[in-house]
Amino acid sequence: MTDLLDLGMPWFEFVLRASAVYTVVLLLTRLSGKRSIGQSAPFDMLVIVLLGTAVQNSLIGDDTSLLGGLILAATLLGLNWLVGYATARNRRLHRWVEGAPIVLVRNGKVFWEQLRRCNVAPEDLDVAMRKAGCDGHHDIALAMLETSGEISIDSRQR
Repeated sequence: MTDLLDLGMPWFEFVLRASAVYTVVLLLTRLSGKRSIGQSAPFDMLVIVLLGTAVQNSLIGDDTSLLGGLILAATLLGLNWLVGYATARNRRLHRWVEGAPIVLVRNGKVFWEQLRRCNVAPEDLDVAMRKAGCDGHHDIALAMLETSGEISIDSRQR
């Protein structure tokens, strides 16, 4: 029972490990693009689960105590709150962390290179187009890949 509270390393090492892993995973997630976050396919979910498993040892080391896990959880939640707080107050940081929306279609013209660059399959654009009630690309005034990974469409007035 005492093993639950006995730390395998100093408390501040948990904080340092959690901070390092949080920062690296945030950078890698940001570099992987919007689609991987907003439009989760089965393989995207697999990556998320495996990512958690991959960084587990980086976070916890040899420690298996309850207290160590709680310190890690508190650190990760605190860092998440801190990033949210900072991005709400700094436009440049917000744009870097969240990214910027990207135009995929304007006035019926599809920017195929943008779709490829953002890893958006044409079928994903077609799904969003049907949801918006558009019969074809010609019905789209503006289609944007939002920072959430969602495709938003403004249709032309008929």
